[in-house]
Amino acid sequence: MNKTQLDHLAYRPCVGMMLVNAEGHVFVADRSDVSEPAWQMPQGGIDEGETAEAAAWRELAEEIGTDRAKLIAESKDWLTYDFPADQLKKAWKGRYRGQRQKWFLFRFAGTDDDIDLDAHNREFDKWKWVEPQTLPDLIVPFKRTVYEDVLTEFSEALCQLKSGTTT
Repeated sequence: MNKTQLDHLAYRPCVGMMLVNAEGHVFVADRSDVSEPAWQMPQGGIDEGETAEAAAWRELAEEIGTDRAKLIAESKDWLTYDFPADQLKKAWKGRYRGQRQKWFLFRFAGTDDDIDLDAHNREFDKWKWVEPQTLPDLIVPFKRTVYEDVLTEFSEALCQLKSGTTT
């Protein structure tokens, strides 16, 4: 696909969820549909007629099996990334050039036992809690800038969550 063809493709409307536990660690999971490690925070598409916030709650429940959380913040802007050329035709049959995401920060209000990767269509093989600053190093390179932007935008709220000053 040449640049002119790519420029005509839309971005898929999506949401991303940063779920933070009581220790200030962020939930990440390893995708089950790729052979090499592909850690990411939960994310998913926005259905027609659905608000971004409603999609975030739905996707949280579908991808990790729980919505035991409290919404803390929403990104002010939509963030985009392009799919790598080798994934462009595989991802949604080439209908999208990448994803346009609204990000939400949640404080996890459950226990690790509430997390159930088999609650819906299993998308992840395993999961773990990580320090926020390690996210860019864990994430596939084509999503790295978005993760850095999310960390920057939510940095103050993350500090408050870690210190326990956000309810």
